[in-house]
Amino acid sequence: MTAHAVQRSQDLLRLALRLDAIVTGVNGLAYLALAKPLNSLFDLPVGLSVSIGAFLLVFAGAVWLIARPATINRTAAQFVVEANILWAMLSVIAVGVGWLSVNGLGTAWAVMQALVVAGFAGLQYVGLRRQPG
Repeated sequence: MTAHAVQRSQDLLRLALRLDAIVTGVNGLAYLALAKPLNSLFDLPVGLSVSIGAFLLVFAGAVWLIARPATINRTAAQFVVEANILWAMLSVIAVGVGWLSVNGLGTAWAVMQALVVAGFAGLQYVGLRRQPG
């Protein structure tokens, strides 16, 4: 693989990780700042909204840090892919089996969010697979 091809794969992975970090961070802030309105909108308990928001902010920060080095650590990037897949699956399962008892709009939001997260995982996986080694 040429140096240019390696750089392009790093660029794709870095872009996917950074987009994930930004979207996740904004989402985390929204869960924190809008916990009470989300309770009214989705029937999402305020405490759960705050917990999700805090987790998402920490995860977003970690993902941003993983994307920073000139050469992205493969193991760390693979962790992000796997965490995103797990989040997407658990989101759908949680509303599907009733672990998360939200209303119809909350269910639609959880599924849509799972699709976005799965999309990030897919893009990150492609970037990761294109890297040598």
